[in-house]
Order: sequence, then structure tokens, then C-alpha cells
Amino acid sequence: MVPLTSLWLPILLSAVLVFVASSIIHMVLGYHRTDMGKLPSEKEDQLLDALRRLNLAPGDYAAPHAGSAAGMNEPAFVAKATKGPIAFMTLAPGGPPSMTSNLVLWFLYSIVVGLFSGYIAGRAVGPGADYLTVFRFVGATTFMGYAFALPQQSIWFRKSWATTLRSVFDGLIYGLLTAGAFGWLWPR
Repeated sequence: MVPLTSLWLPILLSAVLVFVASSIIHMVLGYHRTDMGKLPSEKEDQLLDALRRLNLAPGDYAAPHAGSAAGMNEPAFVAKATKGPIAFMTLAPGGPPSMTSNLVLWFLYSIVVGLFSGYIAGRAVGPGADYLTVFRFVGATTFMGYAFALPQQSIWFRKSWATTLRSVFDGLIYGLLTAGAFGWLWPR
């Protein structure tokens, strides 16, 4: 058993590696540029004006919304759903664009994934374990932490499967980087 306190260096290094890799993925490689579609300018303005007039609180919304499982069978809901469109949306408050809080939260999230991956590997693998053994435990656990919840968005909220699969691929990259850091810095 390896105590979590002895894994602080691979946890932090893996978070830095994931942060850098995700920056490269999103800013240089650009294969996520099509994850969100852009509305035509006039339609975007109309939609944003309509949402402002509704004065909805920030949050997640669905329209039409059945309200319950029984409500999904009510004729009014069925008619709205059949007529379409169906919308799943997140509303956030307005403000000047800033990525600071997103980037800080992403880095903290990467530390949390590293903590759990280190905890699981530390319970399964002892000190002095070979690189590949550590790599397998940490890589599989980290991949699950970054990727396994993503398909739910496509299953339940109709997010594009292509978008989801690109993000799952990112999770694989993050898992491999984290596994490499842990394998390299595993206590001897």
C-alpha cells in the first residue's frame, strides 16, 4: 500500500500535464471547434433578445418539459415534442468574457481526478511496483474519471455523439499522461 501523501508530486505533475494538453487540444489542434454550432447572426440576436425578455434565472432548462414521467404521456406534451424543436439549454449570467475561473476549476478538477487515481492505485499496487503495473491502474482509473460520464449527455440530452467521442478521446489522452506521470514518479 502506498499512502496518498507520498503521491503529491505525481498528482500535481499529472494535473499540469493535463492542463497543458487540454490547452493544446483546444487552442492549437482545434478539433473541438465544431462542438457548438453558431447561429446566423440575425437569429442569434433574436434568440438572445427573446431570452433576455423572458428574464430566466441562470440554470439548465428543457423545452418542452414534461415535469414528470406521467407528464410525458399527456397530449399537450406529446404535441409539443412532436412539433419540435426540442431544446436543452444552459443559461449563464452575462458578463465580460473571462476564462480565469474555468481554468482554475479545470486545474482543481484535474487534481481531484489525480487524487482518486492515486488513491486507487496506492491501494492496489505497493511501493516499488514496475512502471507498467502503475500505468495500467492509474491510466484506467483516470480515463474513467475524465470520460465515462460524458456519453450520458448524448444518451439523455441529445448532445452530438461526435462531440462526446472527441471528449472521450481527450479523456484517453489525459489518462495516458496521468498514468505516465504516476509510473515515472511512483515511490520505490
